[in-house]
Amino acid sequence: MAFFRKKAPAEVSAPMDLESVMKKFDRESNTRIWEGKSKVAVNCVLAAFSIFCLYVTLFASWLEEYRLTSFVAFIVLLGYLVYPAKKGTQKVNFMPWYDIVLMICGTGAFLYYTANAMTIIQQGSNFEWYQILIGVVGTISLIEVCRRSVGLPIVIVAGCFIIYALTFGLSNPTLSGKLNYTVHYLFYGKEGILSTPINVCSKFIVVFIIFGAFLERTGIADFFIKISNTIVGGFSGGPAKVAVVASALMGMVSGSSVANTVGSGSVTIPLMKKTGYKSEFAAATEASASTGGQIMPPIMGAAAFLMADYVGIPYSNIVVRAILPAILYFAGVFISVHLEAKKEGLRGLTKEELPRIFTLLKKTYLLLPLIILIYLVATSQRSIQYAAAIAIVIAIAVSLFNKGNRITPKRIFEALAAGGQGMITVAAACGVAGIIAGTITMTGLANTMINGIVALAGNQVIVALFLTMLCCIVLGMGVPTTANYCIMAATCAPILVRMGVPQIAAHFFVFYFGIVADLTPPVALAAYAGAAIAQANPMKTAITATKLAIGAFIVPYIFALNPAMLLVDTSVWEVVLISITSLAGMFAVAASLEGYLVHHMPWYQRVLSLVGGLMLIYPGVVTDVAGLALFAIVAVIQFATRKNATLVR
Repeated sequence: MAFFRKKAPAEVSAPMDLESVMKKFDRESNTRIWEGKSKVAVNCVLAAFSIFCLYVTLFASWLEEYRLTSFVAFIVLLGYLVYPAKKGTQKVNFMPWYDIVLMICGTGAFLYYTANAMTIIQQGSNFEWYQILIGVVGTISLIEVCRRSVGLPIVIVAGCFIIYALTFGLSNPTLSGKLNYTVHYLFYGKEGILSTPINVCSKFIVVFIIFGAFLERTGIADFFIKISNTIVGGFSGGPAKVAVVASALMGMVSGSSVANTVGSGSVTIPLMKKTGYKSEFAAATEASASTGGQIMPPIMGAAAFLMADYVGIPYSNIVVRAILPAILYFAGVFISVHLEAKKEGLRGLTKEELPRIFTLLKKTYLLLPLIILIYLVATSQRSIQYAAAIAIVIAIAVSLFNKGNRITPKRIFEALAAGGQGMITVAAACGVAGIIAGTITMTGLANTMINGIVALAGNQVIVALFLTMLCCIVLGMGVPTTANYCIMAATCAPILVRMGVPQIAAHFFVFYFGIVADLTPPVALAAYAGAAIAQANPMKTAITATKLAIGAFIVPYIFALNPAMLLVDTSVWEVVLISITSLAGMFAVAASLEGYLVHHMPWYQRVLSLVGGLMLIYPGVVTDVAGLALFAIVAVIQFATRKNATLVR
């Protein structure tokens, strides 16, 4: 999911066509080709959907059944208008008859629910045969939209759970009885398609997607890259550090690993290679930094909004608790690229290559929409929806001062259309995730899984955490982060809670490991996209990216075992201490993985540095002192042997 897509500045040429990269690794980019009047007509429908969402979210007080069913009806309609049945060359202004039939039937099924909501609510579970048929058609049409826009793996997962429900999962003796109950539960009830994921999507996420579409048109993506160049571009290995800083900044407003990688990578990867970084390392740096965008406050990925609803705390609370882990993640990547630059003797950009600071300072007003949004979310003066809506207005206002990116009425229309299209993938994934989670609950499979894993893990929390991590990563190889989180929140998070992990820590744990699936081989889409731009080996890139993103594999275990890192039951002094020791720990871990501190490290120093770093990251006075002592030993040896190492080299 992308709140907006970053576009590379025109003057920078990438080694590979960016559109081809996006179409290969990002399912969202494979769309129908509409031109002329047809394009205008489709964009009008998309823009109308955005306006509809803004109105319903900000002003209307509709019955939930009206709001959600009409929202999904729009998603089905737009899904077939935008996404073809398969990849490949598309005919211009062409839509086959079977797509038109599916679109009409699927949209009609949900609009039938909208028009008869009160009757359906009052009739309980007594449905006529034609209502069951309508439910089946609506469910299948939504799943097909998800297949087209998200991919096949999530559909296979949903299909397996539905088949299980219709065969062994339900106690009803007849197939018709099982089908009746399944349709009632998943289509007409509030535990399936119309459950928490689609509710949160229609209420909160849509406004931020529209906000991202407007923010893109202010030119802030290019500004972030240039300001990052100014801050760190001149240091050793500057372009790699620019990739990390720019992606961290982009992460505040974008939630797609692949889109982030392609957008920033089109600029930073060629510069990294020019500076002297190996192709695999350059691609891995951009991929690992871009993937971290989904854990970077204040917006993070769409799953963060769902977490607030599942856990039952304000979104602003989620944002605050995510700050320290996000800083540690990006610090780990930043330190790794710094040590790699020192190890290889790489330079930074020259003064002539760096943007002029005074020119950029004149454009700091572009940050105003984000600053206002952060302030409103942090102070809870307005609801999240209103905060994002106000930020949209501010974005339009600040664009008036930027001649090259002024948001005119035409661009407002384009932003609304882009926002409408951006919602399709997220909403379709949320709807199918609701089907999966609903089926798990409906059949009682959740309790079976919970009891099974608890019995397997015994009393060992670390075993339960490891098994949960594996589930998240394996599922995340084919399921988008949002859907991954929904499924894990319904299955694995309750397991961790039963094992004694605080609820907020359990949900953050599954959230993190659902995200790092974008980097983890064998299906590491963000890493593969970066490799395509860098013309590097995809598997080597994925392995290197996993190493750079080591913080995302370590930090979740730390806050699951000791939630002080998430600011749970802690004090200001403890937070300061945790911040300092954790950053020192990430430095030690990065040095161990790079095999370099002051000079190359032999294996025993790498082991001491790794153990010391992990002990520093884990909150606790005893572990902090022990970890600091181990890393200090390594540092002293490194400095003492520096001259000899230089002579040998």
